Amino acid sequence: MNRKIRVLLLLKFPLYGGGSGAFTRRLAQKLVETGRFDVAIAAPDKRQIPGIKVYQIKPAFKAVFESHPEWKRAVKYSELTSPEFNRQYLSFMKAITAVVEDFRPDVIHVNHAHFLTWLASFIKSIFGITFIVSVHGTDIYNTTIDRRYLVLLRQAVERAEQIIAVSPHTKKWFLKVCGKKLAKKTRTITHAINAETYAIEPENLTIDEKYKLKGKKLVLFVGRLTREKGVEYLIKAAKDIQAEIFIIGDGVRKDYLVNYAKLIETKNVRFLGYFGKKNADYLKEFYHRADVLVLPSVVDESLGLVVLEAMAAKTPVVASNKGGIPLVIKDGYNGFLIRARSPKAIYESVNKILQNEKLAQRLGQNAYKTVIEKFDWNVVVPQFESVYNKAAEMTKKLQSNLKKSIFDREDLVREQIELKEKIDYDINVFDS
Repeated sequence: MNRKIRVLLLLKFPLYGGGSGAFTRRLAQKLVETGRFDVAIAAPDKRQIPGIKVYQIKPAFKAVFESHPEWKRAVKYSELTSPEFNRQYLSFMKAITAVVEDFRPDVIHVNHAHFLTWLASFIKSIFGITFIVSVHGTDIYNTTIDRRYLVLLRQAVERAEQIIAVSPHTKKWFLKVCGKKLAKKTRTITHAINAETYAIEPENLTIDEKYKLKGKKLVLFVGRLTREKGVEYLIKAAKDIQAEIFIIGDGVRKDYLVNYAKLIETKNVRFLGYFGKKNADYLKEFYHRADVLVLPSVVDESLGLVVLEAMAAKTPVVASNKGGIPLVIKDGYNGFLIRARSPKAIYESVNKILQNEKLAQRLGQNAYKTVIEKFDWNVVVPQFESVYNKAAEMTKKLQSNLKKSIFDREDLVREQIELKEKIDYDINVFDS
C-alpha cells in the first residue's frame, strides 16, 4: 500500500471569516476524504477540524490586507513599520519551521502570494520540501501598494513547483506583477463548494417570522463591508427596488454605510452583521429565501465563494462585470453582469428578476447547473491531487539530491586530500 502524501497548508489569517480561510479548511477536509492524503494546517487559529491537525500560530501582530471580521482591531500589513514586520516575520518563521519538523510534509501549500512564500522557499532549501502557492487576488493587490514585499516575493515564487490562481483574471494579474516568465508554472484552479449542501432547501425557514418577511421580496448582500465591495451603490439603488435589502457582513466601512443609509433615508435596508461559524446554517436559509444576491464590487476581485453558494441555492446573482466574476456568471444565462458604480444598473437588473418569476426560475436553475458542473469540490479536488502528486515526487528528488550532494562533498574533500598527498610526495622525490 502506498504511503499517504502529507500536505501542509499555510495561512496567515483565521480559518473562518474570510474566503481564503474557508478555502483552506474545505480543501483540507476534501483531501482527507479521498483517503490518499494526511493533511495539517498551520494558521493563527486554535479551532480544530476533525481528521486534520491544526497547528496554532501566534503571530506578533494580528495583521490583515484590508479587514477581517474576526480581527476587528487588526493592523494592515501595509501599515506595519519595518521593525514590526520583522517581528511578524520571525514569529511565523519560528512557528512554521517547528511545524515542518513535527509534521514532516511532502508538500507545502502556501495560501496568498505574500511573505509566507519566502518561508516556503527557505524550507525548500533546508528541508528539501517542494511548495506550491495559491494566489487569491487580495495578496497581489497588497503587494502592489506596498512594494517592500515585491522583490522577495518574485524570488520566492520562482522556486515554487506550481502557482495556482483562483481565476483567469487573477492569473493574468499575478503574471503582470511577478513576471510572464512564470506563465509555464502558473495555472487556474477555481474555488469550489459542496454544491449539494447548499442546494438542499432547509425544512423550516425561520427568517420569515423573525424578520417579518412573509409575502415580501428579499435582496441579499453577503461579504466584507469595505470600499472594494461597493455596497454604497446598492444602498443608493434601494429606493428603486421593491424588496427588503439585507446586508450580511462586517468591516471597516460598516459605520459609514449605516450612517449613509440613514442620511439618504432608505427604508428597506437592514444590516445584520457578521455571520460566523455558528450561523452557517442560518446563512443557508438566507441564500434560499433571497430572490436575488447582489455583488456590486468596484475593483477586480477574484472569484467569490459567496457567489457560488448563492448560485448553488438556485438564487440568481447580479454582480459587477469585473475580475473573476465573469468566469462564473454568464449574462442573461445564470444571472446578470452590470457595470460597476451604477445604482441604476443595479436596480434595473434586480427588478427584472423580481418582476419576472419565470426568468428568476430559469436563471436559478442555470446557476445551480453551472456550479455543479464546474465549481463543485468533486470537480476541483482531482486537479489539486494531480498537483500534489507531482510536487511530492519532486520532494523525493530534492531530498535525494540533498543527501547526494553531501556525499559528493565528502568525495571532493577525499580527492583533494589524495591530490595534496600526491603533490607532497612528488615534491619530496624531486627534492631528493
